[in-house]
Amino acid sequence: MQALSTTSHIKRTKRGRITIKSGSKAKRVIQWTILLFIVSTVMAFMFFDYTGLDIISAITETAYNLKVMFLEPALSHFTWAEAFYQVGITLGLAVLSTVLGAVIAFVLALMAATNLSKEWVSKSVRIIVAFIRAVPTVLWVLIFAIAAGLGSEAAVLGMLFHSVAYLVKAFSEAIEEIDAGVLEALRATGSSWWHIVTHAVLPSTFTYLLSWTFLRFEINFSVAVAMGAAAGAGGIGFELFMASEFYFDLSEVGFITYAILIIAIMLEILSTRLKNRYL
Repeated sequence: MQALSTTSHIKRTKRGRITIKSGSKAKRVIQWTILLFIVSTVMAFMFFDYTGLDIISAITETAYNLKVMFLEPALSHFTWAEAFYQVGITLGLAVLSTVLGAVIAFVLALMAATNLSKEWVSKSVRIIVAFIRAVPTVLWVLIFAIAAGLGSEAAVLGMLFHSVAYLVKAFSEAIEEIDAGVLEALRATGSSWWHIVTHAVLPSTFTYLLSWTFLRFEINFSVAVAMGAAAGAGGIGFELFMASEFYFDLSEVGFITYAILIIAIMLEILSTRLKNRYL
């Protein structure tokens, strides 16, 4: 009976009869959500405008374009030295926005954590960063592009804004997982707030802070690629935009795509090694 109750709902009626309903409320919500997504997807395909579309020709041309991109990669409009330079710009944008964002986010996370800060301060910080986090990074970059002009400054500011909001949530949740007994013991000995941060918070959460920071760095690298074209920040993203939209050089698009993929794999390997070393 105990095993049955974990997967079914047992309800006794007024007449003494027992009715058994399989599943749970959460399971039904998931099923209805999946069904809604399926119906929405089918309806989206039904409302597409297929005027003038030749399916056979479209498939053939797409296959040819993919073959040229991924089987014939080549550089045409810039050299290898320029390629490394542009990759360095993109990495620089990601590093700058991540490092500055992590430092600012740590300070704000101490204020947002409920076990280290007053309730009104914690709620105020959380509401502000929730609003910032709700706005996409691209929109923040475009907002700063209006204020500061197109360039790397707008890209860094926009990415920094969203990185801070993202990391504040992650850092504050990691800080709140600290054993309350440790904090109470330090407070009982007369430790100051800063002493608690340096001797309890940092040692207990360092690995989590490192992991979240590196995860955000990987995200910022991908965003920096996109912002290279959207905000005129340069980097390998701008070259990808020029090759695809201006030159329509599919071989160069394939080369840049491979370069971005290799860097992403290298960042993942580095992230794994750091986690294995410090966790």
